[in-house]
Amino acid sequence: MALTRRQLDELYERWNRPEFIPPDPLEVLAAYPDPADREVAGLVAAALAYGRVNAILPSLRAVLGVLGSAPRDFVLRLDEDRMAAALDGLGHRFARPAHLAALLAGIGGTLRRRGSLEAAFLRGYRSPSVDSRGRPLPAAQAGLVTLAEDLRAGVRGDPGHLLADPSRGSACKRHHLYLRWMVRRDAVDPGGWEGVDPAELLPPLDTWTHRIALRAGWTARRGADFRTVLDVAAALKDVNPVDPVKYDFALSRFGIRGGLDLDQLFGPSEVA
Repeated sequence: MALTRRQLDELYERWNRPEFIPPDPLEVLAAYPDPADREVAGLVAAALAYGRVNAILPSLRAVLGVLGSAPRDFVLRLDEDRMAAALDGLGHRFARPAHLAALLAGIGGTLRRRGSLEAAFLRGYRSPSVDSRGRPLPAAQAGLVTLAEDLRAGVRGDPGHLLADPSRGSACKRHHLYLRWMVRRDAVDPGGWEGVDPAELLPPLDTWTHRIALRAGWTARRGADFRTVLDVAAALKDVNPVDPVKYDFALSRFGIRGGLDLDQLFGPSEVA
């Protein structure tokens, strides 16, 4: 069953409100009014946004508590070893202090070289690029490739799964979630990056939004990989060419908030 623009806009009006943010990693970004701090805190929040949200938030708050109210200053001031020492005992599921320190050291190095994380992203976003098979990359994915390369450059440790490789065909859900937060600006998404067109964003595809995409007919692919992301992105651009990920927050409430199921969105039907 397809979802119309009218249905999606009604869903947006119903759910895209600040009171429906908790529980969501996005809620921590309200503490960073300066976009220079928000882009650092946002990348950390997105990197840790895996697993059950009620487990994500305590881990995230603990890490951001170490970074303090000025995370940009923290990553510029400390080296990788001092970061690891400051984070001793902290982590999230498979992430250990060394992984976190490598990510933060990569952020600090990128800020020194480029001035901002946005500038590192824009290097790829503004330049045509291809994947390992020579196929053109969408601008947002190309930007993530150069950002990831910058974050890994000159870092002694390995951020591991905290930093996906956008050139390898994964959905990169957490990184596209980060872009949504930093590029879009409305009652929920705080924005901060001015050089990226929301029309170029790709959907942060997780288990629940993939199920919605299957039932809506936006994709027939059962695996949530990058090709599926492209299917869903094309369908959403048909619905809303200027802001295709506008509905992501509202749709993702079906996977975060209790008491919601897909029959409330589509009506009772056979399982897709």
